[in-house]
Amino acid sequence: MISREPAVDAPVRSQPEEEHDVVAIGCGPFNLGLAALALGIEGLDLVVFEAQPELRWHPGLMFEDATLQLSFLADLVTLVDPTHPLSFLAYLRDSDRMYGFYVRERFHPTRREYEDYLRWVAGRLPSVRFSQRVERVERDAERARFVVELAAADGSRSRVLARDLVIGIGSEPHLPKALRALPESRLLHSACYLERCADVARASHVTVIGSGQSAAEIVVDLLRRNLAGGPAISWLTRSRAFAPLDYTKLVLEMTTPAYVEYFHGLPQSTKDRLLEEQWQHYKGISSETLDEIHDLLYRRELQPGLAPVELRCGVELESAEQQAADTLLCCRHRDTRLPLVQRTGLVVAATGYRPRRPAFLDPLEGLLRRDRQGRPRVRLDYSLELTSSISGRIFQTNGELHSHGAATPDLGIGAVRNATILNTLAGREIYRLPQRTAFTSFAPPAQARAADAAGVSAPCPEAAAHQPVSARLP
Repeated sequence: MISREPAVDAPVRSQPEEEHDVVAIGCGPFNLGLAALALGIEGLDLVVFEAQPELRWHPGLMFEDATLQLSFLADLVTLVDPTHPLSFLAYLRDSDRMYGFYVRERFHPTRREYEDYLRWVAGRLPSVRFSQRVERVERDAERARFVVELAAADGSRSRVLARDLVIGIGSEPHLPKALRALPESRLLHSACYLERCADVARASHVTVIGSGQSAAEIVVDLLRRNLAGGPAISWLTRSRAFAPLDYTKLVLEMTTPAYVEYFHGLPQSTKDRLLEEQWQHYKGISSETLDEIHDLLYRRELQPGLAPVELRCGVELESAEQQAADTLLCCRHRDTRLPLVQRTGLVVAATGYRPRRPAFLDPLEGLLRRDRQGRPRVRLDYSLELTSSISGRIFQTNGELHSHGAATPDLGIGAVRNATILNTLAGREIYRLPQRTAFTSFAPPAQARAADAAGVSAPCPEAAAHQPVSARLP
């Protein structure tokens, strides 16, 4: 018998250990903005690690004509530093497109243009490192540092020490439980819609589930295909209506720093209730997209012989199963409670996103303080509450919807949030934060707050004025 030596894995190359003041994990717009604002801050050594080889921003929804729902002022830096060299205007000037943008007179950049801007910024920041996946973060109590373990695309591994961390890994696509048993060939999330165009083209019937902007943009694409002889379409949503984003001016003040500060000070039960009520601030559909959908539906009226289209709101999905060549969706009409059965070829789940819970933070779990629902407790300065024995800080970007409110995913809050984090890290005011950001007063008057703190009822001048005279006499 010939004996064989046990197989030996190829040696893993290790890099020398580095140390930085701050390690930011994830390079989406928010952490990229953090690196941009950190540029040139004397005495602050910050590095950003990103697992992907390059910056991509929602590629599965990068429709050619899609635009941001925000002004170019909501770039990475302008709302706290309009003179910053990495502003959107600086990008336009560098690419010699300033006059084209000016004459266009549409100050909402296209989505493709915004991604190009992000890449332009990333290419000018040596602190941003791609193809570096964070696999584990531990706490070295002796050195009072976080230890970040990295795996590079070339197979090498390294360890980086950091005084503080910033977690900016974004959210992940969410699939309702009722859809999870469907085979991948019959189901896709809106996040990868354009990457699955071949599956869409092959389907004879496509059902879109969801009522937000992503769902609406996909329906626009499907209606255009339908007008060209493409598949039948069903658009189902649990919401009572295909409702627009509430982007009226005074409502938009609820995405400002003034409202964020007010919201953060509320009891958690009140915050959770408000978030349910405020869904139209960040989950609705732009009026322009709704208008386009109606125009496309109207055009269909003059073009007979097309595959059918149905829009149905107030419908909740209960189960889904594959039956031969079709997918069977079992739903229920919310108002009448009557059952509905939908047969389709392909399901597009425009069912939103959920915060990522990164496995690389598992070794630190005992240090994090969470609320009753298991969510991290986040201070007003965006640092997570840790056990008192820890001197280092962990900050979170775009994962604090439950603590800071509906502005959390809004690009317009990114620069202010990052400036707040950098001021906290530096222990001094690096960036002057805006003080007057809303005309609306969200909190009750100081008189009412003082009375509440003292445990007494605040007087109501209007009520007192209408009391009988005898009731007001001593």
